[in-house]
Amino acid sequence: MSVEKRFVEHITDREEDFSRWYTDVVLKAELADYAPVRGCMVIRPYGYAIWERVQAALDLRIKATGHRNAYFPLFIPESFLSKEAEHVEGFAPEVAWITQGGSDVLEERLAVRPTSETVICTMYAKWIQSWRDLPVLINQWANVVRWEKVTRPFLRTTEFLWQEGHTAHASEAEAREETLRMLEVYREFVETELAIPVIAGLKSPAERFAGAQDTYSIEAMMADGRALQAGTSHFLGQHFARVFDITFLDRDGERKFVYQTSWGVSTRLIGGLVMVHGDASGLIIPPRVAPVEVVVVPIYRSTEEKEAVARFVAEMQPGLCGELRVEFDWREEYTPGYKFADWELRGVPLRLEVGPRDVRNGQVVLVRRDNRAKTVVPKEGVAAAVRDMLVTIQQALFDRALAFREANSQELVRLANFQEMMSEQRGFVHAQWCGDPACEAALKELTAATIRNLPLDAAAPDGTCIYCGKPATCRVVLAKAY
Repeated sequence: MSVEKRFVEHITDREEDFSRWYTDVVLKAELADYAPVRGCMVIRPYGYAIWERVQAALDLRIKATGHRNAYFPLFIPESFLSKEAEHVEGFAPEVAWITQGGSDVLEERLAVRPTSETVICTMYAKWIQSWRDLPVLINQWANVVRWEKVTRPFLRTTEFLWQEGHTAHASEAEAREETLRMLEVYREFVETELAIPVIAGLKSPAERFAGAQDTYSIEAMMADGRALQAGTSHFLGQHFARVFDITFLDRDGERKFVYQTSWGVSTRLIGGLVMVHGDASGLIIPPRVAPVEVVVVPIYRSTEEKEAVARFVAEMQPGLCGELRVEFDWREEYTPGYKFADWELRGVPLRLEVGPRDVRNGQVVLVRRDNRAKTVVPKEGVAAAVRDMLVTIQQALFDRALAFREANSQELVRLANFQEMMSEQRGFVHAQWCGDPACEAALKELTAATIRNLPLDAAAPDGTCIYCGKPATCRVVLAKAY
C-alpha cells in the first residue's frame, strides 16, 4: 500500500457518507476543531487564513459601493428585541441570555447578539435627523451567537463570524436598489473568488428573514446535491424604522420614516467551499482564496542531491515569491509521497516538484490539485507558468461546479417526478408554483425540500403549479438544504 493511500484512508469515503467525509476533511485539513463549549468551533490558523482572504476580498467590494465599517455591541437589552414582535419571535429559540454580571443579577436580561438590527436601529434613531444624514451605509465584521440544536463546523455553529450591512435611505426605491446591489455583490464575489456558481433570487414569504418585507438569497449546490444558502440581502421597508422611531426631516419639510436594508454572509462560505470542490483526498481550494497557492516539494535521496536541488530552488525563489503565496516543504521527517498527500489534503492548488533529474534538465514539474495533470516547465518560465495555471485552475473549478449543478438540476411539472427525484437522489428542481403557502408547506412535508428562491432571471410562468395544478404565478427552485 502506498504512502499516499495510507495517509488518506482515514478520510471517510465521500460517496458512502458525505456528512462524515465533510467533518473528516474539516478536522484533518486543520480548518477547525471542536471547542469545549457545546456547538462551538475553534477556527485553526489554516481555516482562518481562508476566512481572512474571504474577508479582505469582500471588504474591498463593500467599501467600493460606498459603505464604511463600524462596530456595535455584542450585548442587546431584552427590551430592544421585544420591540419588534416578528423579529423577536423569529430569533427567540436561538437567543442566548445573560442574567448576571459578576455577582450582580441584572435588572434587564441581555441577549448575546443573534443579529444586530435592533441595537443598530436604536443608534440610527439618534444619528439620523435630516435628509442630509442619508443614506447611512454601514457594515460591521463581527461574531454572533445562535443557540443551535444541531451543529456542524462552519455550516451551523452556536457562535460564528460574519459581516452584516445595515443601511438607511430616504426612499423605498433607493433602499430596494441597495438590496439588489448587495445581492449582486455577493453573487459576483462568491462566483469570482470561491468559484461557486449560485442562483440569485427572492425568498418566499415563508422563508424570508424575520421582520423583513422581502428577502433575497444566493443559493449554491453542494456535491451531494443539497442546497446551501450562501448569502442573503433583506429589504426591511419601514418596519424597524416605525418601531424604533427612525425619522428624518425631508426636503419638503415633512418628517418621514427611513427605509432600511440589511445583508450578510458568514463563515458558512468556508463550509460551502469544502463541499463544492473537495474530493476523496480532501480539500481543493480555489487559488484566489488559497492561503498557499503553490507548494514546492524538493525530492532527493542524498546530501549531494539535496544541495543541488536547494541551489536550483534558491534560483527560482525570487520569481515565485514576488507575487505568489508559496510554501517550501523541506521537512526531513517525511517522504515526498507523504508530502504530496498532505498538501493534497489541504487543497493547495498547485504543487511544484524538483528532483535531481529536473535539476539536470533545467525544469520543474507542475501538478494541478484539481485534476492531478502534470506539466513540465523550463526553470526560466516557471513563475509565469504558475500564474497562468492558477488562473486556469480557478476557472476550471467554477466550470466543473456549474456543470455538476446543471447535470443535477431538472425542470419538473409533475409532483410524482418531484417525489421520486427527492427520494432517490438530490438536486435542484425548477418548477412552477401558484404562490399559495399551503402548497409550499405540503411540498416540504412530502419531500423535505424547500423553495430556495424565485430566481431573478427566470422566465415568466406559463404552466401550472407543481403541487395543486392551478395556474402558476412564478418559477421556483426547490431542494433539500443545509
